[in-house]
Amino acid sequence: MNTSAYLKAVVEQTNTLAGWVDGRDAIAPVPTCPKWTLADLVDHVGSVQRMVTMLVGERMTEPSRAYAGYVPGPTDPTQWRAWLTDGAAEAEQAFASVSDDTPVWDPSGAGAGVPFWSRRLFGEACVHRADAAAALGTRYELEPEPAVAAVEDWLDTMTSRGYWENRPDFADAMRGSGQTLHFHATDASGEWLARREADRVVLEHTHTEADVVVSGPASELLLVLSRRRPLRKAPTLNVQGDRALLDLWIEHMDWVTDG
Repeated sequence: MNTSAYLKAVVEQTNTLAGWVDGRDAIAPVPTCPKWTLADLVDHVGSVQRMVTMLVGERMTEPSRAYAGYVPGPTDPTQWRAWLTDGAAEAEQAFASVSDDTPVWDPSGAGAGVPFWSRRLFGEACVHRADAAAALGTRYELEPEPAVAAVEDWLDTMTSRGYWENRPDFADAMRGSGQTLHFHATDASGEWLARREADRVVLEHTHTEADVVVSGPASELLLVLSRRRPLRKAPTLNVQGDRALLDLWIEHMDWVTDG
């Protein structure tokens, strides 16, 4: 997917989410984010999109002003739909005004800028729509190809140099001596090999033997790797190898604070 395709999907995913939460109970708990209410979830999705819109639209190479400009969501749930859909539309417009090589700060440590944020907003929308589905008892579905893209976003973000350097707890837990985890989507083209080294987690796109292999539908992989569905409730996934290694990995898939 390219930047334009990611933003089109962000609008689609956000519009679906907006329809689900429109007028619903603001204090409804979000089981997949135990410290959040539905209002917290809406606030997070819309506010993050607006911060990224500022970063990209104003070509910021330093993030403090965008973070300081955090815009909280409406307290009235009947205003949520418009607030969310407007925010996604504004994000799409901001990305349309730049090119992939426009200098924009991002936390990955790789200087990925605009492409990083287009994919990150897409991954955010996919995962948080799953949160809304869990809170509202709504069935969550995501087609295989976009699910692969969302898994890619999750894994690439989690294994980025910037994440390693800014989350010492994650770095301490993930240090290793070459232990490998292989994730394989069976309904679309998507394979990832994560290798735990002493100073980073290396992510490769390859089919190979590993200490633990997890295979199954891409959407199920996304939900389990993002901790939106316990592995025990994902019967379509097949796990072979070192289950303790997989459990450790999933335990630390928590890059969203309180998520």
